[in-house]
Amino acid sequence: MAQSKHGGRKSGQSNKMTALVVDDNMINRTIHHRLLDNLGVENEVVSNGKEAVDIHYSGKMFDLILMDMDMPIMNGIEATKKLRDMGIRSVIAGVSSRAMEEEIREFMEAGLDDYQEKPLTMSKLVSIIHKING
Repeated sequence: MAQSKHGGRKSGQSNKMTALVVDDNMINRTIHHRLLDNLGVENEVVSNGKEAVDIHYSGKMFDLILMDMDMPIMNGIEATKKLRDMGIRSVIAGVSSRAMEEEIREFMEAGLDDYQEKPLTMSKLVSIIHKING
């Protein structure tokens, strides 16, 4: 298989879905990592937007990126814009406790495919994954 519809896989790699968790809060990273594990999704975790951009510069690709909004060094809005500017076609889902409509709109306009309010639950995660498989 050359590439998935969202550009996450290259030939020679397994057909397992891959995800990147981007969150500065260790508890949230752990919860999101375990939810993905429970769904059989291979995943890696990083703690800020710059690390998310850097891991893509190193050549790694993911089917799904779970992106927090508020992080040090580079926030989720900046990181999402940068990833889209780099041509990253992964499904990027914003995951944040922010509920103000203007902040959510700014995050979506940065290039998100989906937005979910924290806490991320199994049903919310399945809804995001359906966007990839859909």
